[in-house]
Amino acid sequence: MDNVTRQAEEIEAISAIYGEDWRVIDEYSRVFSFGVTESNQKLVFRLMLPPNYPSEKAPEFTITAKYAKDSEIRELEVKLKHIYQENVGECILFLWIETVRDFFLEICAAQETSDTPPYEDNVCVAQSDVVPVIKHGEALTDRKSTFQSHLAEVHSVHEVKLVISELLKNRKIEHATHNISAYRIFDDEKSVFIQDCNDDGETAAGGRMLHLMQILNVRNVLVVVSRWYGGIQLGPDRFKHINNVTRSVLVQEGFVNDSNKIKKTKNNK
Repeated sequence: MDNVTRQAEEIEAISAIYGEDWRVIDEYSRVFSFGVTESNQKLVFRLMLPPNYPSEKAPEFTITAKYAKDSEIRELEVKLKHIYQENVGECILFLWIETVRDFFLEICAAQETSDTPPYEDNVCVAQSDVVPVIKHGEALTDRKSTFQSHLAEVHSVHEVKLVISELLKNRKIEHATHNISAYRIFDDEKSVFIQDCNDDGETAAGGRMLHLMQILNVRNVLVVVSRWYGGIQLGPDRFKHINNVTRSVLVQEGFVNDSNKIKKTKNNK
């Protein structure tokens, strides 16, 4: 049996086992991800299957887990490479995913029983924090891929984190292929903009969103665009759709008007 057939059968089995936790990122390039969430903590295990896997080469991978120490991630990477070395020529995705999941659950359990505060990079929402109101735009679907925007008025990076954390509590949004974000906050004291973006795996998409928001001169607003990949590549059209739903929700919530002219935000009327 050739590598193409073996990969196809393995992916079909993995998809059946893990359901929504297993995502197709780029079918043509054979890029996939496994995500698991526990106690508001999240790990993403991203894989790329080379053409000569499993007969000759191991999958390439990255592990994103902001709550974990670098030393713990390195230890996990060693375990995965050891599993491959013991099973050269065999399909190993199930073994890898189970190892990654066990690692994740062990870390979460250790944090729950520890008095040590979470790592600084982790987004942690305190009980007293008030999450800004989140609005949702209309969904746009093209060739089985769906795009939907979410918006909140924010006045600090901390509020940005609160909103994103709140959005990811929604299981459907959490399991989107990408949750691309961009925000612009005006610092009145320093008369400067605080702004940033996150591609979440959709290369260059966050920067395009932020550029659109700069052109429209919006301020004190966060926009998140969720994309659920439908299995058909859209090419450059995906960027057009991301920008369209971004602008649409900004218009919907009164941050810009329909004629594309600059409009003051609600706090600056």
